[in-house]
Amino acid sequence: MQILKAAGLALLASVPAHAQIVAQPSAGTYQRAVAAGYKAALYCSGIFNAGRTPEQIDADELAGIYPDYEKIVPTLTANVDRSLQSVSVAFDPKLPPRRATWTSGHGCVTLPIGGTAPAGRKTTAAPSIAPADPRRWPQGDAGIAPRPSASLTGAVGKAFGTTYGVDTKTVGVIVVKDGQVLAERYGRGFGPFVSNRTWSVGKSIAGTLIGLNNAAALEAPAAVPRWKTTGDPRQAITLDNLLRMASGLHSDTAGNRTDAIYFGGTTVDEQAVSWPLEALPGTRFRYANTDILLAVYATRTAIGEARYRALPGSLFGPLGMAHTVAETDWHGNYILSSQVWSTARDLARLGLFWSQDGVWQGKRLLPTGWMHTMTAPSGPQPASGPGYGATMWLFGPKQGLPEGSYAAQGNRGQYVMVIPSRQLVIVRRGEDPGSARFDIARFAADVAAALR
Repeated sequence: MQILKAAGLALLASVPAHAQIVAQPSAGTYQRAVAAGYKAALYCSGIFNAGRTPEQIDADELAGIYPDYEKIVPTLTANVDRSLQSVSVAFDPKLPPRRATWTSGHGCVTLPIGGTAPAGRKTTAAPSIAPADPRRWPQGDAGIAPRPSASLTGAVGKAFGTTYGVDTKTVGVIVVKDGQVLAERYGRGFGPFVSNRTWSVGKSIAGTLIGLNNAAALEAPAAVPRWKTTGDPRQAITLDNLLRMASGLHSDTAGNRTDAIYFGGTTVDEQAVSWPLEALPGTRFRYANTDILLAVYATRTAIGEARYRALPGSLFGPLGMAHTVAETDWHGNYILSSQVWSTARDLARLGLFWSQDGVWQGKRLLPTGWMHTMTAPSGPQPASGPGYGATMWLFGPKQGLPEGSYAAQGNRGQYVMVIPSRQLVIVRRGEDPGSARFDIARFAADVAAALR
């Protein structure tokens, strides 16, 4: 902190030259390159993680995407190689196509232009979607036999229309009360074992994984090697600052879109570590993908490579989340700000785990107090709307919900709402296009009312 005080607000850590290379091509070429990467990534994950068809992906996952790419993506042709589990998308006759490759247990990795699949990840095994788990719910899929009341059926049914938002597209809903599945419904092309991208629900997954594997480092400076240079003021940023969107780092857009990492073939350790400070750590809330990417990257450094590689399994395995996969960039960094593919059932398991304070099947997995950390508004808060904890959005009477409610939520309408006082978990999966917004607070309030 002394470094920060000495530097005041002239806190500019230089951005390495290599981190700027991705912005050098002309705008048209670069946009086409990212659009091609977008299509390659969504086709690869949708086909090989979820068993979706290209036609389904075009109609759902690739409909109403960012305006930067919406008109470009349909003009690009995807070549799906099922024998090599890869997708390539040409975008410029002078450059190699964009490519994403799939590996069992790892999902898809998006390569840089001209890049080859990372060593050790090539596979020739035919991909297959995990079947139903014969164990009883919640560990498995046996015993799930929803018998919703007429009022609950009506509330859930409205989620598939426009009651909670014009132009919204709900693809899955699960309601869990007192640990039991009371309602479950899916849109066309989806089902209990069909995953889609969690987008920023992945941030709450990241917070949970860090609690399982790196909780002791919460108040310590984030273990980012590039920040250890003498005089670098970013050494003062703690892991807690990152989880609470309070790093003070600059970001160039609201929400800090990280298209170059998600779809451009750039890696977390190339781009996310390079942003300079513009506010004192712990003094400002600014929602940013890079804060969570950095929290997970710092955890990689802190816990070592072997534990880092096993990070997703430390949560997905015990909870029976067999249809969930966390993807990485081509340097092996988990992109847990967004790039997790999961089903509504698996997210319902996760919500139930949260509602039980990190205890599963009678065994404590999360350290005592970690769920309080995730759901406590102890850092700087958003200027309006729900509050924010450590990777969780915080709801209450101002949003028409009981005090202590919280949610993981992500782009295109992904929500895992937990109402602890009602022992209620509500999962809503969406593929909401463009500016469409699903009113999760109103939907959750209506579901809770239907269960009275």
